[in-house]
Amino acid sequence: MKTYAGFWLRVKAFVFDYFIILGYLVAITLLFLILRQRTGAVEWLYADRVRPQATFILILTIPVSLYFALSEASSRQGTWGKQRVGLKVADKNGSRIGLGKSLIRTVLKFIPWELSHTLLWEIAFSKGSPSTLINYGYAFVYLLVGLNIASVLLTKTKQSLYDLLAGTYVVK
Repeated sequence: MKTYAGFWLRVKAFVFDYFIILGYLVAITLLFLILRQRTGAVEWLYADRVRPQATFILILTIPVSLYFALSEASSRQGTWGKQRVGLKVADKNGSRIGLGKSLIRTVLKFIPWELSHTLLWEIAFSKGSPSTLINYGYAFVYLLVGLNIASVLLTKTKQSLYDLLAGTYVVK
């Protein structure tokens, strides 16, 4: 019989994974500080709305997403954090998921994260107070996060919304 991972166990796994993400963020930040100090080459990055968003998708979102997708599709069936707490991402039979399904799961999981970053860039470049559209955008982010949490807490299989949509399960 499968034992599904509950909310707090999943949070604990993500906290471990966040240490890896945080280390990567520190390395990127230090690299940008060095580039800025030595060459001034970073200034072009903030010239418009598109450049910083595209750059950070390339150097942050894609690598972090690949970390999750490749780890969860691997023979280990989970990220370092999931492995530390004894969790695996599986299909309905408890088997390893393929890379395609893992990529779908990861993209769905990080939609709120990326949308909030996009909204932050819009605020940074907007003149005056944030537009109503930005407020609606954040309401949508909170709705998605809330639905993910509620679905883990309320479904018998403890699936998040993105797990339900991708057909995946997090099991002990």
